[in-house]
Amino acid sequence: MNLSVAEEESAQEIHLPAEIDWQMLDKSKFFFLGAALFSGVSASLYPAVVLKTRQQVAQSQISCMKTAFSMVRHEGFRALYRGFGTSLTGTIPARALYMTALEVTKSNVGTATVRLGLSEATAATLANAAAGLSAAMAAQLVWTPVDVVSQRLMVQGCRNSKLPNASACKYLNGVDAFRKILRTDGPRGLYRGFGISILTYAPSNAVWWASYSIAQRLVWGGVGCYNTKKDDQINNKNGVSTFTPNSKTVMAVQGVSAAMAGGVSALITMPLDTIKTRLQVLDGDENGRRGPTTVGQTVRNLVKEGGWTACYRGLGPRWASMSMSATTMITTYEFLKRLSTKTQEVLTL
Repeated sequence: MNLSVAEEESAQEIHLPAEIDWQMLDKSKFFFLGAALFSGVSASLYPAVVLKTRQQVAQSQISCMKTAFSMVRHEGFRALYRGFGTSLTGTIPARALYMTALEVTKSNVGTATVRLGLSEATAATLANAAAGLSAAMAAQLVWTPVDVVSQRLMVQGCRNSKLPNASACKYLNGVDAFRKILRTDGPRGLYRGFGISILTYAPSNAVWWASYSIAQRLVWGGVGCYNTKKDDQINNKNGVSTFTPNSKTVMAVQGVSAAMAGGVSALITMPLDTIKTRLQVLDGDENGRRGPTTVGQTVRNLVKEGGWTACYRGLGPRWASMSMSATTMITTYEFLKRLSTKTQEVLTL
């Protein structure tokens, strides 16, 4: 893959490692290593997800730090990992669905857009957006029930919640929560908020992957301009300066680009995520309405509690979580693809 950078009278090409597509992967290794690597990533970022969920169901605005200290003081450090077992169990099959849909769609759409005569940059952006959209929709079939159960466990013990008996342990564990939700609400209870989950995560993933593609080009452009001044790292061929980055530079650019894309995606989709969390966690009576909770009622209650800014409760933890998650996810994901290639030649950067 080549990126061209124009600077004054000279041109520059950045030679990046070849893209690893779906056909080049050893699928069994890809899924096995992926489950192990992403389980570790999920464990490191889970406390931020718990804090975000607590803030979203709170009746008033409380800072992230106060929420964290209050949880640890009153409920112990384990409260930051409440529901993690359930989340991890569901994450493995959900990630498998996500990665399969992502790579298959990216490969097919990328090929189709190039055949239509679109530029490499436009084709990559469209392929990434389509891949993110399809991957999110496929994964939500598993993630929505997991979200409903794990988020119910997360908010147990919350002292500033809309839940009437928040301090009581309504559920013993994930299996107990699954059974009680199924007994009370049926299968629909496990898929509460499924529609708005799709509306939240599908556009969020499309925005993230498209933003990531654009951010990468912007960052590489900056790297290219910087390296034009380093003659010892640049080879001049036919008046064109070429630069081949090492593996550390590639990973650094991927991480910075992912963090930028994660921040943009978090800001755009935050209100939808807050509404989704409330629909999944709060019952009808707890959300100001008898019977099933509606999106409209949830929005009205949020606005009544704190104005339109209430829709952005938990933005700090979500921004941090998505940015860190994006950085670790993309570097881990690219590393995973290099480990899972069928031919060893592709592993060298």
